[in-house]
Amino acid sequence: MSKAVKQMQMDVLAKDFEGVRDMVFLSAKGVDAQADNVARIGLRKKNIRMQMVKNSLLRRVFGTLGVTVPDNVWEGTTIIAWGGESVKGLSKEIETQLKSDKLKNKVQVKSVLADGQTVTFAQALTMPTRLEAIGEIVAAVIGPAGAIAGCLAGPGGQIASQIQTIAERKPEGEAAPAA
Repeated sequence: MSKAVKQMQMDVLAKDFEGVRDMVFLSAKGVDAQADNVARIGLRKKNIRMQMVKNSLLRRVFGTLGVTVPDNVWEGTTIIAWGGESVKGLSKEIETQLKSDKLKNKVQVKSVLADGQTVTFAQALTMPTRLEAIGEIVAAVIGPAGAIAGCLAGPGGQIASQIQTIAERKPEGEAAPAA
């Protein structure tokens, strides 16, 4: 390839991966075109893209974008999947596709980047999505806040109850009405 063509390809890759923080790196051997197409269509429906890349070009692009990837990713063929709601959703969809009969034992996961950090595929499957993480934070804040509110309201309620009881008492000098 000429330098101009390589530069054009690198520009397209840089544009495609700009701002992408969640990726799954795959390696494929012996996958036929039909199985590949079915997998890509299934992933595309979930807003996930898959692309086979030339390692040397992508390594340069990632260098300029500041994305660090383990060295084992650059061995053999490399397919990158990115997109979806979160790294968990991306990994679950990839796992679903890898379980299909046509891709089983033909595609292996090399590595996963979650928010720019390298994690294992198993960790990526269990990481919380953005909404789940927000929910956990809110629950962690609301739990103690509710306990504090209960502590503050409890003694105040007891005092109010005692005052009400005293106010409802009849003076000692009054006789009870005859029944």
